[in-house]
Amino acid sequence: MGHIVFSSILLAAAMLAVAAAADSGAALRELAATGKLRVGVVFAPTASALFVIKDADGTPRGVTVDIGGELAASLGVPVEFLVAPNSGEVTDALEKGSIDVTFMPVDDERRKRVDFGPAYFMVESTCLVLGGSDFRTNRDLDRPNVRVAGISNTTTIRSAARVLPSATIVPVPAIGEAVELLRGGRVDALALSRDSLGPYQAQIPGSRILDGHLQTTGVAIAVPKNRPAALAYVSAFLERAKASGLIRRAFDRAGLQSQQVAPAEAVKVE
Repeated sequence: MGHIVFSSILLAAAMLAVAAAADSGAALRELAATGKLRVGVVFAPTASALFVIKDADGTPRGVTVDIGGELAASLGVPVEFLVAPNSGEVTDALEKGSIDVTFMPVDDERRKRVDFGPAYFMVESTCLVLGGSDFRTNRDLDRPNVRVAGISNTTTIRSAARVLPSATIVPVPAIGEAVELLRGGRVDALALSRDSLGPYQAQIPGSRILDGHLQTTGVAIAVPKNRPAALAYVSAFLERAKASGLIRRAFDRAGLQSQQVAPAEAVKVE
């Protein structure tokens, strides 16, 4: 009898191993059909939980580079990075299949176009204004003739347009350009995530980050639609990365010791 039970346990374990291998194989086919993992990352002049910076030779460095590299290593394939000036461009690239995985703030518009796994960071968007202005909260910007710069095709600029219907929203392709518009007084405010605004506030003497917020959302891992094995794999990977401290270490390497990793989510972790 004991021999039969032991044999049954071995059989069950073998079946689980075969199923896991099949799942990994399906994930590999969906995530790295080209033989490498193509990861979209977003560049900015200063690093944040989302934005990467570049070394002198153009090599990207930051939180999402570290996560993407570890994901590729878990699949056993090389990694290739597409560096874009804004999250709208990586959304487009992911939808078209030019990349295999990326990281971006979540909103309803993007959910129509890509599939999201768990968030690794919670983000709040607000505005930076010049010191001589009378704006104190985001709602104060909701006036005719007020110009608010934001990055094109992002969750933040869509939120600004929704929350500030009386203001003029000025979309620009990259953060550096938006900062210069504010510095030169050509716009009244710059809409961006609160965690990203600190360095730009320091560059513009007297500038202020407004109270309140335009939106709060998660920055999550994303894959193209209709790739269920890919979505399951990256979701499990990201939850393991949070639990193991991998993402905490990536934050610390990027100088983001004060930023908090998003809490665990209810996804199946293999």
